[in-house]
Amino acid sequence: MSLPPGSKAPRSLQLVKWILDPMGYMNEAARQYGDIFAVPAISRDSERPAIFVSHPEGLQHLLSRDRGQDFTAPGEMNSILEPIVGDRSLILLSDRAHQRQRKLLMPPFHGDRMKTYGDTIREISDRVMATLPHNRVFKMRSVMQNITLQVIMQAVFGLESGERYRELKPLLTQLTEFTSTPLNSSVLFFNFLQKDWGKWSPWGRMMATKKRIDELLYAEIRERRQQDCGDRQDILSLMLRAQDEHGEGMSDRELHDELVTLLFAGHETTASALAWAFYWLHQNPAISAKLLAELRELGPNPDSLSLYKLPYLTAVCSETLRIYPVGMLTFFRQTTQTVDLMGYHLPPLMPIAACIYLAHRRPETYPNPEQFRPERFLERDFSPYEFLPFGAGARRCIGSALALYEMKLVLATVLSRYSLALCEKRPVQPQRRGVTLTPATGVRMKITEVKAKQAIA
Repeated sequence: MSLPPGSKAPRSLQLVKWILDPMGYMNEAARQYGDIFAVPAISRDSERPAIFVSHPEGLQHLLSRDRGQDFTAPGEMNSILEPIVGDRSLILLSDRAHQRQRKLLMPPFHGDRMKTYGDTIREISDRVMATLPHNRVFKMRSVMQNITLQVIMQAVFGLESGERYRELKPLLTQLTEFTSTPLNSSVLFFNFLQKDWGKWSPWGRMMATKKRIDELLYAEIRERRQQDCGDRQDILSLMLRAQDEHGEGMSDRELHDELVTLLFAGHETTASALAWAFYWLHQNPAISAKLLAELRELGPNPDSLSLYKLPYLTAVCSETLRIYPVGMLTFFRQTTQTVDLMGYHLPPLMPIAACIYLAHRRPETYPNPEQFRPERFLERDFSPYEFLPFGAGARRCIGSALALYEMKLVLATVLSRYSLALCEKRPVQPQRRGVTLTPATGVRMKITEVKAKQAIA
């Protein structure tokens, strides 16, 4: 059976390239092989190399038939994340267990409940920005990381003060920093590096930090089970109240693993996306001016929902997520039988991923794809197989609506209250951070002016 072409370089060299320069790896493969190619570097089976697909028709076939028709989306294929998120995370579950957990988790991320987080997001954004000195350079990603972590702590964990909050907050920051560079991220790809030799080893320090986080989270879960959480609207309280069709809720272990998953999926990724948004806006003053004009049209104190619905703000966020998507790939799918995909005959059990990065860089879909141009999202609608920053199909990101909501509100709050200047002398490039892309420099900026109080968004 014919398989898509791919690099013939030694697998070990390909893996190093994939870890250190994933964009370079994907760009080079796309130039040589086109819309579908084999990636031996990240497959553990020499007979079945991983396959990347980026053509919309191929993506539609892959992502619309991934519930057992031609493909499945098995959780075990995401085992690279298990040491961090745990084996009861939605990411690691399959089949009925995945469907049950997804139904239990869905309600907090949709509808009126999500609106309750708006004031929290805006208050935290303004509070964090108010601590920054004026005319002093800071890294915007670090600031956004502080904001998104506090949003997770308050809106998801239901913690905003107290001894447990004070201990947990820096520990969570430490945990996310263990994969902050491409070199540090290699610990996820090489099993021999996952050895606990105590505080002298990176893995040992990471596991010690995670152990203490686990103790604190389990203590919080046990305490909350004993309380009446009926009037609380944080996501942990909603998860505690959720029940399946048999009247059963989530176990302590399931709750713990989902909390850690939400930390990584909703904190790290949103912070990187926001840092990119501030970078692109201040690289393009005309775009920034157009967005500020749209914000001013709402008046001095708009509500969160009005901000969320702003068309140009939405376009700015979409273009930010297009040009350097935080997640480079969807979760892997696997063929259930022999499947014809874009002219190739793939045998059963082939691992396949939609390459989000390359799908967002297709000139046929996005003319001048290297240009940051929000207007393209006002001129036409893109299908879920052309624009898929949160994935698609059976494993589409469950927190996508909340992530966009947070992204829009943070941008609107900060831009309405502060004038900022970009302090980068060269174009900022993306680099690997764990399994995501993040701005390499952190996006250096400074506050030049605090606007009138009534301008707070």
